[in-house]
Parts: sequence; C-alpha cells; structure tokens
Amino acid sequence: MIKKVIAAVVLVSLLTVAIVQAMDKKTDTPKTATEASAAKEGLSIGSSAPDFELKTLTGDTVTLSQLKGKKVMLNFWATWCPPCKAEMPEMEQFSKQIGDDTVILAVNIDPQLDVQGFVNENKITFPILLDAEDKVNEAYQILSIPTTYFINSKGIIQNKYTGSMKLDIMKKYTQELN
Repeated sequence: MIKKVIAAVVLVSLLTVAIVQAMDKKTDTPKTATEASAAKEGLSIGSSAPDFELKTLTGDTVTLSQLKGKKVMLNFWATWCPPCKAEMPEMEQFSKQIGDDTVILAVNIDPQLDVQGFVNENKITFPILLDAEDKVNEAYQILSIPTTYFINSKGIIQNKYTGSMKLDIMKKYTQELN
C-alpha cells in the first residue's frame, strides 16, 4: 500500500513539473502570427542587412557597413555540414569569376572546430569570417545552414537562399543585385 502511495505522489509531482514547464514555454513564444512567421523565416527580403564586425581566419576585421557600394553574398556555414561542404567548391569557383564590385563573405558558425584545416583542404581563397560569439548568426536569424543572403550595394537584403547552392544560382542572384 505504501509503495502505491509513493508511486502516486511521484507521478503527480512529475505531472505538475511537466505542466509548469509547458506553461513557461508558452510565454516564450511570439505573441502574434506575424511575429511567429518572422521568427521562423529569418530576415525578410527588402530589409536592411544588420551591420556586423567579425575577424577573418587571417586576423583581419571585416565590417559589413564598410562594404557599402559593393554587392555582398553573405553565406552562413559550418565545417560539419554536408550541404555546406558540397557548395564550397562552387563558391570558390565563383569567387574567381566575380568582379571588384562583388564580395563573398562566408560566416563560419563553428569556429571552435578546425576551420583553417577545412579551408586548407578545400583550397578556399575567399574571406572566411568567424562568428565566435554567435552574434551575427543570431542577428540574421539563421535557422538552417547553409543560408545565403544576397545584399545589394545599398545594404538591403535583395534575396535569400537556403540550402546548398550551385554556381548558376550564385551567378543569377548576384547579377540581380543593384
């Protein structure tokens, strides 16, 4: 009989904890359908690209606002991500074809891993930025990788692509930038 009472008390306690935690999570969710949609989709096309300052693998500092006047392909990736790895050779090829008015910035979101080894192995020459504090990843509301924002010369997000890109897509979206 005592075992049944103890089991019932434990079960009621667990249910109470589960209900309280579920109610706490409800208060953390966005209040409106618009906010919920924005939280799921990330930054919208037509909005200003959030400025940031990050270090490159070589120790240089890159600030997005200093690139105004140039077209920017801003890619978020990680060394462990298979689709990210798949698009890197084509990004490298594209980096050799673009003019001085276009810049590729690849923001790595796992700088604690061997990013330099990955870059060396894949012979990447375009700038790799390290988001060590996850601030840029959060500012751009990255939900899946790779995700690439195409930012026009005025600093406005003109297009966004989620998933591994092919060379023709890179060319198409950067040519559409003004």
